[in-house]
Amino acid sequence: MRVSLRARFGLLALATLGLTATGVMIGEVMRLQPCPLCIFQRLLYLLIAIFALGGVLLPGWSRLWGLLVGLTATGGLGTAAYQSWLQFFPDASLACGSGEPTLIEQVVNWFGVRWPELFLATGFCSSKDWLFLELSMANWSVWCFLVLMVVAAHLVITTGSRR
Repeated sequence: MRVSLRARFGLLALATLGLTATGVMIGEVMRLQPCPLCIFQRLLYLLIAIFALGGVLLPGWSRLWGLLVGLTATGGLGTAAYQSWLQFFPDASLACGSGEPTLIEQVVNWFGVRWPELFLATGFCSSKDWLFLELSMANWSVWCFLVLMVVAAHLVITTGSRR
């Protein structure tokens, strides 16, 4: 059974929206305070969902949508890896939120002012308040973004071979 290109992009959009909803739900249920890097990753998951919806609506440009998903997932992987590093070495690292706001913090603050229910960052990037199987949410996000990069590469490669 072959899954259509639109269906694959649709599943990708649903998966990233599901990851976002799960993160929000865990935060609400456990009363976690998301940090700027957490919120930035949330924004990247939503951006991937938007690009995947582009692949559903405009499948003729599927290589472009796959490339945009891959680039965004790469940025997410870097962000999640950096946050994981901050969590593994909190004493040796600079905590986010200290000093002048970085570009990421400015973007997060902009969204936080407009939609505080989803994007208000009040936590510390080095804290590991939630663990599942000994991995923090940032650690799990590394794996999720890595999978998204592989999926995006697969979409780009396979859409070039069959139109």
